[in-house]
Amino acid sequence: MTARHEEIAEALRRAIDREEYAVGGRLPSETELAAQYAVSRGTVRQAVASLTAEGLIGSRQGARRVVLASRRSQSFAELRSFAQWARAMGREATGRVVEQQLRPATTEDAVRLQLPEGTDVLHVLRVRGLDGEPVLLERTVYADWIAPAVRSIEPDCASVTQRLFEDRGLVFAYGEHIIDAVAAGAQDAELLGIRRTSPLLRVRRVTTTHEGRPVEWSDDRYRSDAVSFSVHNSIGNNALARKSVD
Repeated sequence: MTARHEEIAEALRRAIDREEYAVGGRLPSETELAAQYAVSRGTVRQAVASLTAEGLIGSRQGARRVVLASRRSQSFAELRSFAQWARAMGREATGRVVEQQLRPATTEDAVRLQLPEGTDVLHVLRVRGLDGEPVLLERTVYADWIAPAVRSIEPDCASVTQRLFEDRGLVFAYGEHIIDAVAAGAQDAELLGIRRTSPLLRVRRVTTTHEGRPVEWSDDRYRSDAVSFSVHNSIGNNALARKSVD
């Protein structure tokens, strides 16, 4: 049976996701929340502590809690698992393969995947959705050694990452991500159901195993009205870097 403070924490998460408590705004006081949920202030304090640990809210002694983030924003810790992020919001992730083809590695493929040029690599174009609504296009190139496992996965699999872990024990351990904005081309617009030239958030990424062996590189394009990204950094841990446009 779910503890009462866990139920309250989840209710507050969903309220933040719905922007009932906007980022930068303040939560009600402990007394107000205790009255709202008919519990003690101690129970509220436990619920709020969970949200603080997750980075959704911040607190300072003697001050009301401030909303720092929403689960609608996708953190870098979740960037490799679209399905996991969707589940955290209570949404259903969907996936559909549009194109899948083995091709000789281009110079770019060879550099990013650390393979000889001309090696057969697997190109996959997927449409990903939230509750059936298309929000993301993934153009992914898989290294030759993992391509057969990817090809064996059903085209509508919601989480390729999870399936590769279950079937092969493969863990996507490290990644480099470059985020910029692009205009939707004709294919992007058709598959995402948007107007051509609409703004898209593009994430170019390379992911590797624990041993540093490249698994894939991808050009992912998100509808900017559906997904955003958040970075939580501090003096002690700053994963954010600026780069000039190449």
